[in-house]
Amino acid sequence: MEGDKAVKSFVDDRDVPAYGRPEHPGNIPLSVHDLTVAYGRKPVIWDVELNIPEGKLVGIIGPNGAGKSTLLKACQDLVPKTSGEVKIYGKRYRKRRKMVGYVPQRESVDWDFPVSAMDVVAMGTYGTLGWFRRVGKLQREIAKKCLERVGILHLADRQISQLSGGQQQRVFLARALAQDARLYFMDEPFAAVDAATEQAIVSLLRELSDTGKTCLVVHHDLASVTQYFDWLVLLNMRVVASGPADEVFTRENLQKTYGGKLSLLDDVADRLRNVGT
Repeated sequence: MEGDKAVKSFVDDRDVPAYGRPEHPGNIPLSVHDLTVAYGRKPVIWDVELNIPEGKLVGIIGPNGAGKSTLLKACQDLVPKTSGEVKIYGKRYRKRRKMVGYVPQRESVDWDFPVSAMDVVAMGTYGTLGWFRRVGKLQREIAKKCLERVGILHLADRQISQLSGGQQQRVFLARALAQDARLYFMDEPFAAVDAATEQAIVSLLRELSDTGKTCLVVHHDLASVTQYFDWLVLLNMRVVASGPADEVFTRENLQKTYGGKLSLLDDVADRLRNVGT
């Protein structure tokens, strides 16, 4: 019996069988099955099931403490899983690392570290360059183009501590672009940015989606959800709903996600009624 368990464990730990398992289709960017993460004995996300199709702008919404950031981190092995598994195009993250770009929360970054905007963006090329090779002319040209795409090439030599919040966010978006990923995880990219930066981010996300890239974005502003995203994940420890935005962004699902905080939903409900008329 113990030998049978050992064999089963070995088989389950391999990547190849995932292609043939219905819970992990090999042709989609992200598949999450039975995922639970706990800090100490307290579950943060519980029994999460997700299949995210390719080329979508995916908004992850839910109340504070719902586990949104934890979900993104667990998908990248940045926090330990209590149970479950995550596959990116049918394989584990360590096999698909080069296909993933990540924009963390601004609050989690040491902005006093003495590097320039160019240096930070060039870090995005490490996946193809390798950690022990120096950044060369080609990598710096890639970094310049990415800084230009987010509108801050003129700040390339500026120390990141001297940039505004919106400019810092653009730097990290440029770094993600330099990775040339197929799947992007973005943790609150719109937080504490000005209106111009927010629109620049939205335009960039749509550009990525139009080229077949997939973006998962933690987002808080319910009023802009249907304007920005075509796919939604409503999360409150567990997945309440996941699917096309126009199908799952309903008052019933929002009530299930946010509980009794109905005052938060009044404006959203009005918008939904106006859309239906």
